[in-house]
Amino acid sequence: MKKTAISLLLALIALPAFCQESEDYPVRIFETSILIDNQTVATPFKGMLEFEIHHRFGTVNNALDDLFGLWAPANIRLGLNYGITDRLMVAVGTAKNYKAQDLAVKFAILQQTSSGSVPVSLSYYGNMGINLLNENTFGPAHDWREIHRLSYFNQILVARQFGSKFTLQLAPTFIWFNAVEIGYKNAHYGISAGARYNVTGSHSIIAEYDQLFNKQENEEFNSKPQLALGWEIGTPTHAFQIFFANYKDILGQYNFVYNQNSIGDGKFLIGLNVTVRF
Repeated sequence: MKKTAISLLLALIALPAFCQESEDYPVRIFETSILIDNQTVATPFKGMLEFEIHHRFGTVNNALDDLFGLWAPANIRLGLNYGITDRLMVAVGTAKNYKAQDLAVKFAILQQTSSGSVPVSLSYYGNMGINLLNENTFGPAHDWREIHRLSYFNQILVARQFGSKFTLQLAPTFIWFNAVEIGYKNAHYGISAGARYNVTGSHSIIAEYDQLFNKQENEEFNSKPQLALGWEIGTPTHAFQIFFANYKDILGQYNFVYNQNSIGDGKFLIGLNVTVRF
């Protein structure tokens, strides 16, 4: 009887640990909400505030004359992300180029689980950009409307972590500009691909590739594909990314549509992203 009671007690002690190990839980497959310039499927936890600093040094023209672009004209964005719930994020930001302001939302529709019962993570991200440059940049004064300042960027983000090291993400993309220069189209569509490989501990290699599919009315304005490769260091409260890229803007709609730096021409710049969590 005594042995039976001891065995039962041990079983009760072990049961919570066994249940915890077998519990199916969401896998957080990215360190932060951004992967270089594109969004990831990840959202901040409920009540969490993320402060983002994006810095793009100038395009490297001469490594010695401009110190690898550090002395060239730079672009910067400051942003805030807030977790309304564990799945819903709202965001605001301001960037130097185009004096661009942005309002954004992201919702995690599906989250990959540890058991594989949900094999992928699926999120929607959309932003509204507001170009605050002088109204003269939008064409003749008699055609001017305030809504010409607005642009929209939409992505369906699909990602999967393979094993414990490698994550791949694809994002079909749709972009709309209320006003464009002659020779450009208002509607644009393309795809973004991103990857992250955890090398060791908090250190990871990150990469992005963006491709716009449609052509402009003036072929000289066709956007060039975008490529970026970098290094990420993550902690519970911070994420730091340093990378090389062939595009200078930060909001997706401008990078996709207006990038003219060809990968083959060797034109690139150095960028930094810092995310601080509160």
